[in-house]
Amino acid sequence: MDLSSELTTLAATGATQLVGAVAADTWPAVKSGVLALWRRARPERVAEDLEDAREQLLAAEEAGADPAGLRVLLVNEWQARLARLLVTHPGSAGELRALVDGLLAEGGRRAPGSVAMTAYATGGGSVYQAGRDLTVHRPAAG
Repeated sequence: MDLSSELTTLAATGATQLVGAVAADTWPAVKSGVLALWRRARPERVAEDLEDAREQLLAAEEAGADPAGLRVLLVNEWQARLARLLVTHPGSAGELRALVDGLLAEGGRRAPGSVAMTAYATGGGSVYQAGRDLTVHRPAAG
C-alpha cells in the first residue's frame, strides 16, 4: 500500500497530537489509544518508547530547558512510526483518525507552542497553511 497524502497528513497530525499530549493530564488516555493502534504490532516496545518520550520531555521541562527542539524530534519520530504502521496495517487508519479527532476536539489541552493543522485538497485544489504569516505568489492565469 502506498502512503497517500491523506494518510501522510493523518500520521503528521497524529504525531503532533501525541507529542502535545505527552505532558498533559490526558496522557493516560492518549497512551492507551496509541497502544491500541499497535496491538497487532509489538505493543510492548511502543509502550516503552512512549514512556521514554514522556520522561525525556518532562525532564527537559523540569531542567528549565526549552523543549521545543525535543518536541520537533519526537513529532518527526512518531510521524514516521505512524506512517509505517499505516503502511503495514492499513486497517489502523480508522482507529488513528478517531484518536486524532478526539484529541483535536479537546482543543485547549495542547502543549504551549504546538500547532496542529489538517487540510485536504482534492480535484487539483491547493491548500496553504501557516502558523502565522503567509504570503502566496501564484503565477497569473494565461
